[in-house]
Amino acid sequence: MAQLDADSRPGSTPNSLALSAGEMRLFVANANLNAVAVFDVGRPGDSRALGFIPTGWYPTSVRLTPDGRHLLVANGKGASSKANRYGPRPGLDGTNDAAEYIGGLFQGTVSVVDLPTNPERFHEWLRDCTERCLRSRPGASPANPERRVASDNPIPTRAGKGGPIKHCIYIIKENRTYDQVLGDLEKGNRDPSLCLFPEEVTPNHHKRAREFVLLDNFYVDGEVSADGHEWSMGAYATDYVEKMWPMSYGHNQQKKYSYPSEGRFAIAASSGGYLWDRAKAAGVSYRSYGEFVNNGATTNEPCFTMVPALQGHFDPWFRSFDVDYSDLARADRFIAELRRFEREGEMPSLQILRLPNDHTAGTTIGKRTPRAYVAENDLALGRVVEAVSRSRFWASTAIFVVEDDAQDGPDHVDAHRTIAYAISPYSRRGAVDSTLYSTTSMLRTMELILGLQPMTQFDAAAAPMFNAFQGKPDLHWYRAEASRTDLHESNTALAWGSDISGKLDFSREDAVDDRLLNEIIWRSVKGAASPMPGPARAAFLLGRQDHDD
Repeated sequence: MAQLDADSRPGSTPNSLALSAGEMRLFVANANLNAVAVFDVGRPGDSRALGFIPTGWYPTSVRLTPDGRHLLVANGKGASSKANRYGPRPGLDGTNDAAEYIGGLFQGTVSVVDLPTNPERFHEWLRDCTERCLRSRPGASPANPERRVASDNPIPTRAGKGGPIKHCIYIIKENRTYDQVLGDLEKGNRDPSLCLFPEEVTPNHHKRAREFVLLDNFYVDGEVSADGHEWSMGAYATDYVEKMWPMSYGHNQQKKYSYPSEGRFAIAASSGGYLWDRAKAAGVSYRSYGEFVNNGATTNEPCFTMVPALQGHFDPWFRSFDVDYSDLARADRFIAELRRFEREGEMPSLQILRLPNDHTAGTTIGKRTPRAYVAENDLALGRVVEAVSRSRFWASTAIFVVEDDAQDGPDHVDAHRTIAYAISPYSRRGAVDSTLYSTTSMLRTMELILGLQPMTQFDAAAAPMFNAFQGKPDLHWYRAEASRTDLHESNTALAWGSDISGKLDFSREDAVDDRLLNEIIWRSVKGAASPMPGPARAAFLLGRQDHDD
């Protein structure tokens, strides 16, 4: 493997090798660099890197033709994301199409690269290729952030610089796109026709979007929960994770993907570690509420974790993913812990909290409707934000909220676009921040606040969320909105897809066939006769100008 930069952190993902016929050159596919590295290996024990050849998206295999004149590269994710807003409609009526499923949208390509045969021409050509790769690498030629960030911005421009925010609460939810929840908001980039859970169902999501900063150009880095939680906690998904989940995810029940929290996580874990590893290394206090934690056999039995760095740093009575367990109970447990911290005078600098029930259980008979699940999740999050804003720690706290992935629904910009929040006295109140952010931007922001080192080259290069914050704090506390939806509304046998929902596996996040679940949720909310539109896949994710509405 060769890094594009000598001091690069983990994330290049070498995964395939090819030797030239005379064994003089070695070609190495580096999946997350979107490049093939070239080495001179003609002299054993004295190999050297020659340069890089750009490829398509996520190269997974590299081979040479027998005559050595062409390099063949299989690109696992194709060339780029694509717009697919009016694509085929998934369903149970024979129109279900694998291309509609987020994993199926990656069709893959093969690059055929002509290799110059003249040695002098080859090295000149390779220099040009390498320059192209260097210009495209994460964080290439970044502007000095200290020159463009206001001096009073509360987010430090470098780790260890310090600032007024001392506590980060990182809340992970499950699977919603931006348009599904905020598509009916009066401001920001939205499509009301795609809104499944409008203000009537999610009054707190809408109120926070108005009172704090609205992030309408935020994207998850993962595709599904298998890699989504890896990106959310580690700013990277290993080659094992990227290759295993498409073969063993919800639509293929013959094989089961092993989540890191289940104990068999070593092969799935990044060498750069997770957020709690960076906190431990920096001597920063941390605590997990449900993330990478396994539930006890019953709600009366304590939870446990197989992650070494979380031993002694998780709440055994906070239940992780379980759609039969209320998010309101999770919120109550966290708030009880918050009260304990107030009595003790300090709380952990980093707290990671799961509120997963916006995942829903489809239309399974006897379980709550999708609207009820999402409404409960909305109220639980509202109560957590209110409790923190009323606490003694509010003046020094930032709450970051994100979905682990956005696979369960359409969005008119891109299926990766999701709801995300930065909630703090230092948030830009009432503003719209259309800066291009992703999950790694949120991670980088927390790392800068807490003085943590980046985990991979992706969070190291990510744009911090400077534009979402302001120097002058507004200490007004947040008042949670009461639910406007029946939180006990249950599915009946007449609900569309109830027979299919009853056969789906809701024992853990996204063990179901998401193509079916998306359709079930859409028709549950919009009506049995309403066909679900296909998700949009943007050809390019472009930054938009920051503005106030």
